[in-house]
Amino acid sequence: MKLLTPLLALAALCVSVSAEDKNLFNGKDLAGWKGLDFWSVEDGVITGRTTKEKPTKGNTFLVWEGEVADFELTFQYKIVGGNSGVQYRSKLVDEKGFVIAGYQGDFEAGKTYSGILYEEKGRGILAKRGEKVVVKEGADAKKPKIEVTGSLGKTEEIQAKIKAEAWNEYRVVAKGGHLQHFINGVQTVDVTDETAVGAKKGLLALQLHAGPPMVVQFKDIVLKEIK
Repeated sequence: MKLLTPLLALAALCVSVSAEDKNLFNGKDLAGWKGLDFWSVEDGVITGRTTKEKPTKGNTFLVWEGEVADFELTFQYKIVGGNSGVQYRSKLVDEKGFVIAGYQGDFEAGKTYSGILYEEKGRGILAKRGEKVVVKEGADAKKPKIEVTGSLGKTEEIQAKIKAEAWNEYRVVAKGGHLQHFINGVQTVDVTDETAVGAKKGLLALQLHAGPPMVVQFKDIVLKEIK
């Protein structure tokens, strides 16, 4: 009987850990999400698509019907053309156009911006790829003082780990003012936002960028709250 006690405890722990994970996409439809008709489910994955005949006038988003604060988010993405990203701790600034402002884990079809921390409709780039930074108050709320305190690796070496027009894994970890991005297990930025305007909670959303025709796809979107 003594052997059963630790085994039962371990089983209970496993159940508890798995219960913290929340799958945000059911693989069938966009239940739990809201956006314009640029978004659909194709072959079991969330798909955002623009064409020459049907462009988006500005950046538009598929918004999850929930809120995040301290969390870990993982998902798979594939992008053909253009730029995209995941918004977190964000806010809706145009309900009709599903326009979002806030922190963004960026990724693109190009070779420069995947993995950076960008603040959509806010302070712009807060950390370039490979940077460890501290964001401090500046003379203007939209122009913070950004101190680069370390390096996570060369940007071209990080880019080499990203697969073009194929599935990649993106992970975002946010706890308080500490924000981290990872692509395919490689950390791309490490940010400590010490400013008053740094959001501590808000919306989660997926971006479809304005510009030339593009396709972006998402699957295996899993959210874990950090207590």
